[in-house]
Amino acid sequence: MGMSIMNRVVLLLLALVSTVSGFGAHAPVFGARSTPIPQSSNTMTMRARVCDLLGKRPNRQARVVTFSHIRNKKVQHVNLQWKRYFSEDLNRTVRLRISTKGIKTVQKIGNIDKAAKKFEVNLKDF
Repeated sequence: MGMSIMNRVVLLLLALVSTVSGFGAHAPVFGARSTPIPQSSNTMTMRARVCDLLGKRPNRQARVVTFSHIRNKKVQHVNLQWKRYFSEDLNRTVRLRISTKGIKTVQKIGNIDKAAKKFEVNLKDF
């Protein structure tokens, strides 16, 4: 009779140990939350490295060739700058993330309104 009590105690301990995980007693396996995660009021979003005027994108097909002729992949990024222009059509400043070639293009065309019209960019979005 003494052995049956000992067996019951061992089985009870095994059952107790198997329900306790490394993160505490009865922790959910896949992190199901009972309380919702609070949403932050931060509205920042990640933007792609693309010129707002010309649409230039990084060259992802570039390669570097070493002395021993090993070819490694390399990304050639666009030289993007934050630039403010005064739009006469909107009567306010617009802030664009524009490439240095785009800056030269705006200077050549004359103003940002004409350049935006030529490249079909809506300045109201900026």
